[in-house]
Amino acid sequence: MKCTSITPVRARRIALRAQGLDGSWDQIPGADGAAATVERLGYVQIDTIAVIERAHEHTLWVRQDSYQPSMLHQLLAVDRRVFEYWTHAASYVPMRDYRHYQRRMQARGARSRAWLEANADLVDRVRDRIRAEGALAAADFESDGRRGPWWDWKPAKRALECLFYNGELMISERRNFQRVYDLAERVLPNGVDVTIPEQDDAARWAVRWPLRNLGVASFSQNRYWPGSGDGVTMAVEELIEFGEGVPVRLRGHDAPTALFTLSEALEATARARQNRRVHLLSPFDNLVIRRDWLSQLFDFDYTLECYLPARKRRYGYFCLPILWGDRFVGRLDPKAERKKRLFAVRRLYFEPDFGDWDALLPALADKIVAMARFNGCDRVRLYSVRPAAMRAALRGALDDALRGC
Repeated sequence: MKCTSITPVRARRIALRAQGLDGSWDQIPGADGAAATVERLGYVQIDTIAVIERAHEHTLWVRQDSYQPSMLHQLLAVDRRVFEYWTHAASYVPMRDYRHYQRRMQARGARSRAWLEANADLVDRVRDRIRAEGALAAADFESDGRRGPWWDWKPAKRALECLFYNGELMISERRNFQRVYDLAERVLPNGVDVTIPEQDDAARWAVRWPLRNLGVASFSQNRYWPGSGDGVTMAVEELIEFGEGVPVRLRGHDAPTALFTLSEALEATARARQNRRVHLLSPFDNLVIRRDWLSQLFDFDYTLECYLPARKRRYGYFCLPILWGDRFVGRLDPKAERKKRLFAVRRLYFEPDFGDWDALLPALADKIVAMARFNGCDRVRLYSVRPAAMRAALRGALDDALRGC
């Protein structure tokens, strides 16, 4: 297979363009802008950690300056432009892609069929109550006093989850971050395509959309999307045959598997200039979550340390990768103390080979202050900085940024 040789810098710029982090995406205001972001990314991961705004809110805000959390609720519960389902984790997914997730629903339904059949009476009661009363949360079902082995959830909760994963129920909304379940036919908007794609159509979709999302990737790195089985190889060959896809190799890299990009992305970045935007990314951001891909393209090794014992943490509980232009230059561990309206930068580490302080620090300070505002804070407290010599300069830049608000 003949490959086009590209520099790692070019590959990173293709990825950043695909991810909406290079300034090339239009800033559409309001809920329409949030919907456009989810549709272009393909999914936005949901997470429960709330030391700052949760990951799904954070990921959207990074790409839409005017984003507010109420917009995602609008898209899910009112406009029905997104729905909740499992990609590699619980995620918000564009409603237009619903049909492509039905194969996954069928597969997950098959895995839970034995439990559903063994607990048919309970499942019928859960289903009947929702049909009669409308959307309900797990808390609306009283425990019958029994506890099952499945995550120690009460049986009704397991029934809700099984019916959700097999597609009978959908998430109508979230109340205080708790899922509220309803019958799928009452959640799906009129006109949404519910036909299950044929194998070849599923494969074409599963090949094209990850490349639009990642920019440059091997197909083993595309497993966050609904599977398409044996049709992938043929879909890849078709992509290349018709000139839509391009095999590429990174200069100076010996990739163990073939990498691909879309021809339009290759053309769009042919003369692209570096755009030195600063982004403080969520650990669950679409750019960051594939750790092997991140290391390969950006030479940045990242681990979320909140799951480690405190004594083993190097960078902090919830450190955010700092992206500047097309490289990662540091890690910031924040906490929003909302009652005090204080945004605490508990630890800030710059990469050992970084040194362009005059250019970065004012832009970084502006971004930290913007994130503080997004988290409902109007003060910023700076604690540990490494190298320590940069703490005073950053503090000064933060003071300037706060005065400018």
